[in-house]
Amino acid sequence: MKVFISKNEDESRRIAFDLGKNAKPGEVYSVTGTLGAGKTLMAKEFARGLGISDDITSPTFTILEEYPGKIPFYHFDLYRIESPEEIELMGFEDYFYGNGVSWIEWAEKCGYLLPEKHISVTIEIISDEERRITLEYPFD
Repeated sequence: MKVFISKNEDESRRIAFDLGKNAKPGEVYSVTGTLGAGKTLMAKEFARGLGISDDITSPTFTILEEYPGKIPFYHFDLYRIESPEEIELMGFEDYFYGNGVSWIEWAEKCGYLLPEKHISVTIEIISDEERRITLEYPFD
């Protein structure tokens, strides 16, 4: 487990960029945090770290946005999902086991569908600018 205290958005961006730069095909990042914690901000920098230059937006209404690159990037926002069964019916689970990297915001809504081997990213608000970012790796 690694814990970072980010003093501002720039530090959060650097953490996310480094995560993306070191990501490997098939990895799943389960991202949790309250509204406004910075999940999408970090997704944008994570994608940049993967070498993706597209404008990354929150897929709240589409649920999934796919971005091609050396390693495909699958950006999920499960905010509007009610149950793991919805994810299953849409076939999104297949992405979790593909050759891309999955960044799943509101990952707690995946329930039993979340792969056992996933990297947990928890973003907690400390103050208006500060965040505690906790990374937990499978089988630490």
